[in-house]
Amino acid sequence: MGEHPPREAERTPLDGRRILVVDDDPTLLEIAASYLTAAGATVDTAADSVTALALAAERAPDLIVLDRMIPGVDGLTVARRVRASSSVPIIVLTALGEPEHRIEGLEAGVDDYLGKPFSPRELVLRAAGLLRRAHPPGVPAGDVTLGRLHIDAGRREARLDGRPLALTAREFDLLDHLARRPGRTLGRDELLTEVWGWSVGDVSTITVHVRRLREKVEADPASPRIIATVWGVGYRLEPAALEEGATS
Repeated sequence: MGEHPPREAERTPLDGRRILVVDDDPTLLEIAASYLTAAGATVDTAADSVTALALAAERAPDLIVLDRMIPGVDGLTVARRVRASSSVPIIVLTALGEPEHRIEGLEAGVDDYLGKPFSPRELVLRAAGLLRRAHPPGVPAGDVTLGRLHIDAGRREARLDGRPLALTAREFDLLDHLARRPGRTLGRDELLTEVWGWSVGDVSTITVHVRRLREKVEADPASPRIIATVWGVGYRLEPAALEEGATS
């Protein structure tokens, strides 16, 4: 992480965004905060889980950067507690690079992972990418209604049978992407590129998010009818399962 904060012309715009950075390493905390601040963000910092949860509740950040191993409860427990009441995007910093560790984080509601040691510039770019998807600029795409499912693009809200769905930023993006292409089979690599914005990555990310999304939209997630698996390819949203009177 021996980089210098970006010059003005190189900055990634995070103007008006509030970001909470949580890490017990004071040097890493200072570097991450300086880069995010240089990119235009207002940054709050915490070195333990108690302070992190208090700031998350009090300051309502637009994004949280969270170390997995912090004093008190661990970072994934913090993510689960935040996720119980908020869809704020969460990036986890971790030295644990095994696939099972990433999957565990995704199941906790984490939106992105960044391995240690990391480039501060990459942190800024990933933060900006997540925030663009969570709060897209300009005129939003039109709303989508498929039978019992309604997606409000401007408010980034989804309703099924009139009730709001408690979706994370990534889950909303995934559902919105599928709903705008009803009946079309979308490959995992395509979803990783178009929803996550990653040219390379672990496709298990898609599997975990589809499973979590099914838990919120399917009557029986073990026998999904709305989001179908196309074996060896990817997933497809079935519009017939959302027609009035159909059972989910």
